[in-house]
Amino acid sequence: MLIIIFIVFAIISFAVSNTLKRKFKKYSQIPLASGMSGKEVAEKMLRDNGIYDVSVVHIGGSLTDHYNPANKTVNLSEAVYMGRSAASAAIAAHECGHAVQHATAYNMLTLRTTLVPLQNASGKIMNIIFFAMLFGGMFLTSVFPMQLVLLVVIGVNLVFTLFAFVTLPVEFDASKRALQWIETNNVVTSQEYEMSKDALKWAAMTYVVAALGALTTLLYYVMIFLGGRD
Repeated sequence: MLIIIFIVFAIISFAVSNTLKRKFKKYSQIPLASGMSGKEVAEKMLRDNGIYDVSVVHIGGSLTDHYNPANKTVNLSEAVYMGRSAASAAIAAHECGHAVQHATAYNMLTLRTTLVPLQNASGKIMNIIFFAMLFGGMFLTSVFPMQLVLLVVIGVNLVFTLFAFVTLPVEFDASKRALQWIETNNVVTSQEYEMSKDALKWAAMTYVVAALGALTTLLYYVMIFLGGRD
């Protein structure tokens, strides 16, 4: 059953990710009327929000864009950093949206940051359990009761699920800030605004799928623990 869950969500995740890549490629081929690059969009949004201690840097990869609160950097992939399209403007502004959240102590971002160490620790625990079950399942269950192992697995997946759902408002809020700013400051035309909105919608869908996948996996283990599985 668990394998089926993984396969289903892997297919959905692939479909959403593929759609995002197609949308980004399509919108990246349409020049931005303002002629601004992703780097310029990011720097302007930061300045307009009174943020001067965040740097905009170029990183490798595709759609690897992110904001790093640890060193206060908006990290943009080459296609976004150099791009002059609705797609690059949207993503650059979105990442700056996270910088604005950080600067204003947005509560959900603060909560997500607080959960990061717990999320990382849970990942390590899950890896240990996975390898223990894979190479010494009989030994593990002879030392620890299966119900106890399940409780640990449930606890770990509860952290994964909580982190995934806390991430949703953080991502949606960053996109909302980005879209409001690029529209208000005439960074994009009305047509380009719709492209930006569509690109960010599909980017957000990847987080929605991840959250639903985490919740489904959690419920699966809870059902096993409660004896809801034949």
